[in-house]
Amino acid sequence: MYALRQIRPARRKRVATLTPGIVMRVGFALAALSFMTVHVLAEEAGQRLRLRGDVTARGDILTLGDLVEGASADLARRPLFRAPTLGASGTIQARRIAEALATLGLGEIETGGRQQVSVQRAARRVGPTEIEAAIKRVLETSYGLDQRNLAIRLDGENTILLAPVDLDGQATALDLTYDPRLKRVAALITLGERQASLRVSGQVQEIREVQILSRSLNRGDTLSAEDIATERRPRETTPADAQGSSVAVMGQVAQRSLSAGAILRSGDIAPADLVQRGEAVTIVFDTPGLNLSLRGQANENGRLGAAITVTNPVSKKILAATVIGPGRVSVSSPASVGRQASATFDTGR
Repeated sequence: MYALRQIRPARRKRVATLTPGIVMRVGFALAALSFMTVHVLAEEAGQRLRLRGDVTARGDILTLGDLVEGASADLARRPLFRAPTLGASGTIQARRIAEALATLGLGEIETGGRQQVSVQRAARRVGPTEIEAAIKRVLETSYGLDQRNLAIRLDGENTILLAPVDLDGQATALDLTYDPRLKRVAALITLGERQASLRVSGQVQEIREVQILSRSLNRGDTLSAEDIATERRPRETTPADAQGSSVAVMGQVAQRSLSAGAILRSGDIAPADLVQRGEAVTIVFDTPGLNLSLRGQANENGRLGAAITVTNPVSKKILAATVIGPGRVSVSSPASVGRQASATFDTGR
């Protein structure tokens, strides 16, 4: 006997006929796949780029990342334009940036309606103050001049050394020459290993602090703190007897009329008189174990420490005395006071 096997009908192979509908479906599928691929690539390549506003360049080259937002890290490092020189500014038309991106195959850029981008090149500015400080340091170490008493007037206006912002450190004066007779100086101001340099020249002035009157004074006026200001003036233009800032003048009295803004000179003022002519004064003689005092009369004005004459009202003798305080004078010998005054002396005090 034979085993019976199931009879299975043979299947015909189906062959699809290429119809317009199939073609359209395939086209749509390919378009969708293409769109998705482009979208993914655009996202990966940092597409949907937006133009930045005004930018500040820190180096010589402007990269794609400097000018647009949304770029990937790799694309952001692509160099596009050369930056302006140090401290200068410039503009780039938006269309030129769009053309540069198109050459990289990055498509369109959102400009936000901007027609151009302004670019400012960042720079470190070493101004006159730093330049003068560098010159003063060398004048002190090489020529023995006290930099605290020096002023330097640089030739030219607004002398500035421009350097890259990452070039830090103190400015240095190299190749310095100084003429003590003409007081002229010249030097090369540098930063780093001469990575930025500027040659300068100027006039050196020795200066000193002097006291200046803030208001006009009449003879006999007493000076207060508000009447005096301290200024730094070139030494060659100030009088030799000008009062320096270290001289104490408060409480002194004008010896003549003085104008506001005038330099205060020796002899313009003097300490106030502690004794006035015709004033009753106390005449004292004081030694260990002996103290004598007597009322007398001053024959002249006198400030502290001044030598004047006084009259002993008892003996009517004129005595030489020294002003020791307000209304008080001292004599060198008790005998000079006169015997007639003995009744009026207080002794042993």
